[in-house]
Amino acid sequence: MADLATPELMTVKETAEYLRIPLPTVYYLVQRGQLPAVQIGGRWRIKRSLLDRDVLRKEDEAGQPTVMVVDDDPALQALFKQFLKKAGFGRLVVGTGAEAIAMAKKQKFDFVFLDLKLPDVPGDEVYSQLKALYPDLPIVVITGYPDSEILSRILGHGPVTVIKKPIEYDQLNLAVKQLGHKGAEAAV
Repeated sequence: MADLATPELMTVKETAEYLRIPLPTVYYLVQRGQLPAVQIGGRWRIKRSLLDRDVLRKEDEAGQPTVMVVDDDPALQALFKQFLKKAGFGRLVVGTGAEAIAMAKKQKFDFVFLDLKLPDVPGDEVYSQLKALYPDLPIVVITGYPDSEILSRILGHGPVTVIKKPIEYDQLNLAVKQLGHKGAEAAV
């Protein structure tokens, strides 16, 4: 669903697509009063502007760091989800550069894990666009190609933290701690 076509009052299904979370989770959050929803004709409607203002931005104020992971490998996505949940981070995992840029325009993240080889946009282009939006955003580059030209272009912007694939839990913990956050103490 394109952002331009997103209505002000969204259905539960549209909200699930907008937030990229499962439909039952939206129902659960609405029923607990954690999403700005009203009942119209027996059906829930969620106001997009309030959602953007109060929910997507609230994570910054709540003290829970928010992390975006940009990688198209399902196994690596699962590792990140498990690690970040255990570390107590709000997390968003996306598989393409276009999704990453779109989400960064909606929400500010505390830091980003960025794969260099994405199916749609080169990692250095995603890096540049994220830095244009948020110059101080810490971005940890993850790559199986540490001598790549893409990484060389990123390093031209200045120092960057790089984690070489295959990624291990301890590497993630160390990177998170270097960024000044508490890691996940219990290993998997």
